[in-house]
Amino acid sequence: MLIDFATFCASAALLWFGASWIVTSAALIARRFNVSELVIGLTIVAMGTSAPEFLVTFNAAIRGHNDISLSNVVGSNIFNLGFILGLMAMIRPLVASRTVVYRDGLLLLATTGGILLMSFTGELGRVFGGALVALLVGYLIFLGMRRESPGEGELDELMGRSASWRDGLLLLLGFGAISAGGHLMVSAATAIATDLGVSSWVIGVTIVAAGTSLPELVTCLAASVKGRNEMLLGNLIGSDFFNFAGVLGLTCLIKPLTVSPEAGSGLIVLVGMVGLVLVMLRTGWRVTRLEGALLVGINLLRWVNDFTA
Repeated sequence: MLIDFATFCASAALLWFGASWIVTSAALIARRFNVSELVIGLTIVAMGTSAPEFLVTFNAAIRGHNDISLSNVVGSNIFNLGFILGLMAMIRPLVASRTVVYRDGLLLLATTGGILLMSFTGELGRVFGGALVALLVGYLIFLGMRRESPGEGELDELMGRSASWRDGLLLLLGFGAISAGGHLMVSAATAIATDLGVSSWVIGVTIVAAGTSLPELVTCLAASVKGRNEMLLGNLIGSDFFNFAGVLGLTCLIKPLTVSPEAGSGLIVLVGMVGLVLVMLRTGWRVTRLEGALLVGINLLRWVNDFTA
């Protein structure tokens, strides 16, 4: 089992470094060819930070590990809204805007609710996957027409830098790292689940989800240090939406996923988590330190329940 845990840690490192390399190098290359910040934010940054989730989810689906495939997305979203958002609020209260609550937040709630309802059929098929992808495309077009970017501000550290041949090599290395990391993580998670005598769903919704959420955690910590809490909040909610509409949508479009009873209960928890966060945001237009501690506590209790159930 020690080898499996070591392999898992190595795969998490590959996913984190790979995503970081992709975002940085691709943004620099895009700037060199005069691609706008809006396009960079909507595509490269969003895809780069969600690349670990997509590679693990897709890899698991292709190899027939449907529970790990779906639980990774569900678990990552719960981890984002519970542990990461709660931890950031404990460090510094998060200020909300009407746009984040009424547009992005309600869209995420509706999307999560729709996936929950579809899960009762026992399968998330290609038609539903196509609908999720279409929703994502429509959302990006809407933001583009309004000249908004969910990734705005994330690339400030690249100001003054220009792309070179090293960035092209770094981009290739990044994709290679997340590909290898996704494959290793699925293999290690499956082995760990077998050794511990727990289901693949539990491992996927906890350990794998936390591993693939490392880029979001590091990005949010950096944003919190810089005092960009409003951007941080929008990015977390936007990341959850992208995970469902983009990652899960593309995976279902390529290979339909069978939904287990455990997946249904996990989705119910996620719908409740999204609703709770929106209520917190609407009351006082901020998430306080106490509310952040509550979110972290809920996430930890869910982990304990998953492993002991």
